[in-house]
Amino acid sequence: MRELYPEIEPYQTHRLAVSDLHELHVEECGNPDGLPVVFLHGGPGAGVSPYHRRFFDPKRYRIVLFDQRGAGKSTPHAELRDNTTQHLVADIETIRAHFGIERWVVFGGSWGSTLSLAYAQAHPERVLGLVLRGIFLGRPGELRWFNELDGGARWVFPERWAHYLAHIPEEEHDNLTEAYWRRLDSDDPAVRLAAALAWGYWEGGSTTLIHDPEEPGNLEQPDVAISLARAEAHYFRHDIFLEPDQLLRDVGRIRHIPATIVHGRYDMICPVKSAVDLSAAWPEAQLRIVLAGHSAADPAIVDVLVTATDALADRFG
Repeated sequence: MRELYPEIEPYQTHRLAVSDLHELHVEECGNPDGLPVVFLHGGPGAGVSPYHRRFFDPKRYRIVLFDQRGAGKSTPHAELRDNTTQHLVADIETIRAHFGIERWVVFGGSWGSTLSLAYAQAHPERVLGLVLRGIFLGRPGELRWFNELDGGARWVFPERWAHYLAHIPEEEHDNLTEAYWRRLDSDDPAVRLAAALAWGYWEGGSTTLIHDPEEPGNLEQPDVAISLARAEAHYFRHDIFLEPDQLLRDVGRIRHIPATIVHGRYDMICPVKSAVDLSAAWPEAQLRIVLAGHSAADPAIVDVLVTATDALADRFG
């Protein structure tokens, strides 16, 4: 089983203005002369973490990571104006051009897989290879699976679901995403934070294959909870700003690009059917379904991801 590479620090950090409103936090790690790769974090709204640098051989990769609009250290924090999938795709191109990178590997998991597919389909000539984890295609069933009463995740995590549901009065249970959004967009900071923490408690403790259903999870920090919950509700209520089935419809634009798709069999946030459907439309891609949940930190997923990035470095490095 492959493991993560050792911890590293950025050799350079940047503040990159992508509009009059938004400024991105961008990191470069590894080898400045290595194979370029861009890491696309999940959420949306989650931001990057130090362990995200460790999926790549630092001697062979020039690793570019950034906090998407409103997330992490990007500013304004939790800002949703001018924040759509199309804006984020444009930001990736801005970063690539800013660094003078001709083509690069694109790596993303969960929402990052959505954004990776959207970017690659918009700019296939810029993508050397794709590594995708925890596929999320943004279809109505996927949007409802985890956050609504007619979804399936509540049957697997009833303890955490009870906490998520209890935050919303029964008369608003027909559309929980909208009910949460009304609170996440409240003028009262205390109302916003309480809703964000409830949203994050539901999601943050449901990612790994083995976990304690009563543990706090990993989204309890107020800043992370606010940016994640606001961005997710914003994107979900707008069908992630994509046309119906757009990512499957346009997969023909990227079928020539070498790709690895890895998905946990017991992923309760992004069900494995999405990976299977993507693979059926894209038979050239390598599909690996492993004994894991949603988290990129599950050992079986780490093994496939690191193996995939090493293989691309062998091929293009």
